[in-house]
Amino acid sequence: MVEVIEEIRQKLKDLKGKGFKKKILITDLTPRDGQQCKLATRVRTDDLLPLCEKLDKVGFYAVEVWGGATYDVCLRYLKEDPWERLRRIKEVMPNTKLQMLLRGQNIVGYRPRSDKVVKKFVEKAIKNGITVFRVFDSLNDNRNIEVAVKAIKEFGGEVHAEISYTRSPVHTYEKWMEYARELAEMEPDWISFKDATGIMQPLECYQIIKGIKEATEGKIPVLLHNHDMSGMATMNHIMAVLAGVDMLDTVLSPLAFGSSHPATETVVAALQGTPFDTGLDLQKISEASDIAREIKKKYKKYETEYAGVNAKVLIHKIPGGMISNMVAQLIEANAIEKLEEALEEVPNVERDLGYPPLLTPSSQIVGVQAVLNVITGERYKVITKETRDYVEGKYGKPPGPLSKELVEKILGPGKEPDFSKRPGDLADQNEWDKAYKEVKGLLNREPTDEEVLLYILFPMQAKEFFLLREKGELHSEPVEEVPAEEVPTGKVEGAAPIEFELTYHGEKFKVKIEGVSVHSEPGKPRKYYIRINDRLEEVQLKPIKEAVPKGEGVSLPTKEEVGIPKATEPGDVSPPMPGKVSKILVKEGEPVEKGKTVAIVEAMKMENEIHAPIDGIVKKIFVKVGDQVTPEDALMRIEPFKEDKSYQ
Repeated sequence: MVEVIEEIRQKLKDLKGKGFKKKILITDLTPRDGQQCKLATRVRTDDLLPLCEKLDKVGFYAVEVWGGATYDVCLRYLKEDPWERLRRIKEVMPNTKLQMLLRGQNIVGYRPRSDKVVKKFVEKAIKNGITVFRVFDSLNDNRNIEVAVKAIKEFGGEVHAEISYTRSPVHTYEKWMEYARELAEMEPDWISFKDATGIMQPLECYQIIKGIKEATEGKIPVLLHNHDMSGMATMNHIMAVLAGVDMLDTVLSPLAFGSSHPATETVVAALQGTPFDTGLDLQKISEASDIAREIKKKYKKYETEYAGVNAKVLIHKIPGGMISNMVAQLIEANAIEKLEEALEEVPNVERDLGYPPLLTPSSQIVGVQAVLNVITGERYKVITKETRDYVEGKYGKPPGPLSKELVEKILGPGKEPDFSKRPGDLADQNEWDKAYKEVKGLLNREPTDEEVLLYILFPMQAKEFFLLREKGELHSEPVEEVPAEEVPTGKVEGAAPIEFELTYHGEKFKVKIEGVSVHSEPGKPRKYYIRINDRLEEVQLKPIKEAVPKGEGVSLPTKEEVGIPKATEPGDVSPPMPGKVSKILVKEGEPVEKGKTVAIVEAMKMENEIHAPIDGIVKKIFVKVGDQVTPEDALMRIEPFKEDKSYQ
């Protein structure tokens, strides 16, 4: 590193008085990555449009407005059509290139898709307004971006191929240069070096950016995308500039720093009057920042304590968004006290899986598996479908070797994973045709390509969206202070509400009681399942004094009363954590063996395989696709085989 310091000192000396100038370009990420990092991606399109209109007048190289988590969240929470969002933004931004984040073969979802779907998505994204594609693979397996890169070029888009940074025994300087040369062979328009966690050190940043420029012989411009969890990103920006970087990613100051990026205003001001002046007007940027500040106030309830600078990230390497997901998982599993244990387990799972960089979808795979390892009390007692697929090579080739014990647990004794096949070839090659028929049946008309893509990427959420749209009932979760309507709660005086709005310290929450456990033993708490702003929580309530309303009462149906009993028998099948039933893989009367996958429950965007606890026959299925379930619920009941097994 001493040589690097001396090199930088000499460079600064050489620049002095030589009339050297190099304009640094800026891409602003506020409408996508900024609000994703700080406000859980919950900002509605109506609130983004005034911001985007202001950003269009600044003169940025590009503005990132789409992709990443926005597509998912539009459907899942905002009840918006992400394609309509893109078209509306394009209308107010005619002068600026619109940028999206594309997860390579995973597109904007969590598992690899067929080449046909990747090409169709790129075609439609360009048609609806996207010009610049930041395309990456979370494992840096560049086979996973080849099809997307070719499609972007074919349909007239601009390719920014990304290298994803992390720190591990297998990620060396030579490895980064190897990735850069691989990308250069694809002839992208730009190479992006991306530190999604914010753990890269300034001098290392200088070396890597300079190395990429040299490895590609300066033929491809290079940009730096650097989150700020450790607080070092602004220093890295300056080092990257000295190393020859051509563009920097920033976010407007109200949503900058910490889990986000260095502030646009800060970087522009720091380079003003230097040979690297961006040429951007701080006054125009400030006007856009004023709008971003109002957005932050409006969506304040989505800020978390994990969005700021946290030096612990240098130890556990877990991005802020990933920690927030883990907290939500543990709360839903009634095990938040295990957070520190889960954080300590993440590096172990990361090592077992060959040190993948922790960004989507590998961050979800590692994070959910770590949480399951902790709450079940045994490592890999429950293995998610995604972890199995990862070990089987369906996501690509990991950067390093996998744990032999984990591989044999999943594949069998003496078996080795096969990473020779490209994940796109392992995907369902008929998924487009299947989805087209299903969507046509749902809509009773010819679906658009965009509607088919919605369904392929997020089938449960898309189906719900289509049905609500048909009924005219698309309502986003509330974010503003809205006067409560006066709704009669029933004829019974003193009846307790089961769905209501609660104001606490000036913040309003929408609360709905979803279910309650059977009566507990005297003196012991009873469990209530309560949905707060669309998040299912489990609380334990110990009655001290009870009042019985006069007259005919209003009773709350328990899950048992609506058909979902508690898991009490040895053959009862239950999920490891709360989630939504996405698939039921058996039928009543069907014989099953212990360990057979009988259902899939989606929890925190990952699919958890639910297995038969015993050999037997499926006596009764209590749930249907779309039902919310908890670890106490019996999804189905398996009856042990009779001794003669005559019915098999």
